[in-house]
Amino acid sequence: MIEGYELTYLPVRVMYRQENKRKETEIMPRTQSSIRRDKKKRKLRPGETVRADGRYQFKYQLNGKPKFFYSWKLEPTDPLPAGKKPCKSLRELEKDLDIRSAICPNHDDDTMTVMELVQRYLAIKTGVKPNTRTNYNFVVNLLAKDPFSQKPIGKVKMSDAKLWLVKMQSEGKGYSSIHSVRGVVRPAFQMAVDDEILWRNPFNFEMKEILINDSVKREAVSRKDMRLFLEFLKNDWHYKKYYEAVFILFHTGLRISEFCGLTVGDIDMGKRTINVDKQLQRDTTGRRYIISTKTKAGARMLPMTEEVYQCFAEILRFRKPPKVEAMIDGYGNFLYYDKNGNPLVAMHWEHYFGRAVNKYNRIYRYQLPTITPHVCRHTYCTNMALSGVSAKTLQYLMGHSDISITLNVYTHIKFDDAQKEVELVQQRQQKEMENVRKELEQVGAIRPKIIPFKNEA
Repeated sequence: MIEGYELTYLPVRVMYRQENKRKETEIMPRTQSSIRRDKKKRKLRPGETVRADGRYQFKYQLNGKPKFFYSWKLEPTDPLPAGKKPCKSLRELEKDLDIRSAICPNHDDDTMTVMELVQRYLAIKTGVKPNTRTNYNFVVNLLAKDPFSQKPIGKVKMSDAKLWLVKMQSEGKGYSSIHSVRGVVRPAFQMAVDDEILWRNPFNFEMKEILINDSVKREAVSRKDMRLFLEFLKNDWHYKKYYEAVFILFHTGLRISEFCGLTVGDIDMGKRTINVDKQLQRDTTGRRYIISTKTKAGARMLPMTEEVYQCFAEILRFRKPPKVEAMIDGYGNFLYYDKNGNPLVAMHWEHYFGRAVNKYNRIYRYQLPTITPHVCRHTYCTNMALSGVSAKTLQYLMGHSDISITLNVYTHIKFDDAQKEVELVQQRQQKEMENVRKELEQVGAIRPKIIPFKNEA
């Protein structure tokens, strides 16, 4: 070593190989004139410098293009300069770069395919519920069969994204399926934007702008239809065994998976309460499992009306469990079982509802609309809203985390309902004004209205 000089470092190259593609990340060499130590006399690594404003800079190259990131701190323990926003240290950012490079060699390259991007996005979606994971697998399998999945993300324009969705619908894919695909692809592209791989997300548009929503909208049924359906179940020799369960769904707003997850211990007949703290699900293999409620707000204690109380009493009285009751993730004593001794799941109730409605419509001229367990939930919410239950109370009863869901999705109030509500409000206001007038007359604040008559004498 020559006195007064330090050796110049050769370029440090980090090489990655994926299939037949070769990517290089090159850290720029430090020259004799570059800053090799910061003000604390700490030796800087290759690619690290200190800017004139005091910020630390790291420079590297990707495919021949210079890349930079900055920080006010070199190490995580460094104090943040006064007035500066909190940030990761330069060394933490360098570590993140190494990790990203190991997971996806072309993570900073817009030549990665749509499928590669989606797989990278799903790799960080850990800890999701089994139903969500099943939906992810559905999307990946659908993408794998579509040529669009092999398109470089940097070549995807917004018009390409729109035309792709239109193409899927023209090929016969349902609106809900396309919605599921977009629900994964859109945040995947947003991740690429956040990582500064892309400038904008080509999927940032509303589906309703380009697609026809041909999915069946689940509407609340009228009080008339609800009464007719319940009356039919009650008197039918075959479906009467499901009457109490359907009545409960119509008058509690329980999600069907929540109802399936109820055990005998959840029904407190003394306090007349229903403990809702779990759901019973079944995967594609037939395996049953217990998960938590859909949201934290879904865990709730519901009160029983007298009629709901009587229905639960009937269910418990005629409950026929198998000789050896199955334990599902530590839970047993469910309310309903199939012929094989396994607790009923949502699919069973979907079939019962569909067959019962079809039987009714074959017998009677008046036709019932589609009624499902979730329609019962819609109907309960709408009826409670029309009965004057406050929005916050209804949010609790429905187990919604966001009150906008309660107000905008589940309350299917039509013009006739609104007209009746306005008339009731007017009647209440008139009655209240009349009561106030009578009270004022009693205390002498006002005089009764006297209508004078002409003296006919």
